[in-house]
Amino acid sequence: MPPSPKWVELAERIRRQIESGELSPGDKLPSTSQLCDIYGVSSIVVRNAMLTLKAEGLVVGVPGVGVYVAEK
Repeated sequence: MPPSPKWVELAERIRRQIESGELSPGDKLPSTSQLCDIYGVSSIVVRNAMLTLKAEGLVVGVPGVGVYVAEK
């Protein structure tokens, strides 16, 4: 089986942090550039991971402010 795309792996990593309680509702996620540095990925990878998590209702984006863990 081929490896998962990097954005799928990043989305899964953040999803696990939310589900485990490491990231709580209302917590602000690091910026795109910070996530790129932390995980060694491109901004496209971060963008696709965030789009996936937003579609799942796990995070919400506030334009010009940041991305936050959604309230349950």
